[in-house]
Amino acid sequence: RDIGLIVHLSASTSLNPDPNDKVMICTVEEAIALGADAVSVHINLGAPHESKMIEEVGRVSRECTKWGMPLLIMIYPRGEGIDPKSPQAIGHCVRVAEELGADLIKTSYTGDPVSFNKITSACSVPVLIAGGEKAADLESLETVREAITKGGAAGVALGRNSFQRENPKEFIQALCCVVHGDKDPREALKL
Repeated sequence: RDIGLIVHLSASTSLNPDPNDKVMICTVEEAIALGADAVSVHINLGAPHESKMIEEVGRVSRECTKWGMPLLIMIYPRGEGIDPKSPQAIGHCVRVAEELGADLIKTSYTGDPVSFNKITSACSVPVLIAGGEKAADLESLETVREAITKGGAAGVALGRNSFQRENPKEFIQALCCVVHGDKDPREALKL
């Protein structure tokens, strides 16, 4: 197998009165049975059920330690009155994820490489940026490059922001050139 498998253990739906409330739907042991190379969980700080989510992620982290399973924590500042791009809120999220035992963290980009670099520099765990709001191909690639080269991000984790594009294959190839080949975004889009 050439591709690693990360099994996501938590979920919610957009029909939930609080879609920021994530619940565990799979265990580390079940992920191992599926052949997982790592597991991921999603938690939203500032959401009404934050304490329950923290407790569940703590349990998952202990299971990961027991089984030697790498843990990706996807963590975001979300809730009433919370600025999702706030460097203080994102920094708090990253710190909580690190303390919960994350081996890798995915979170929002602050939009500013200086503030994001302060966050990544203070963290002993690699931090990935999430896809964020939908933007044009060039703008997305420029943001990724800035976050990595100036903000200290270890990489990017894109989902629908890549496969819902008009030309997802070309965009993903350009993204790989920017992330792994240190190409200028304009050059990468021409390849």
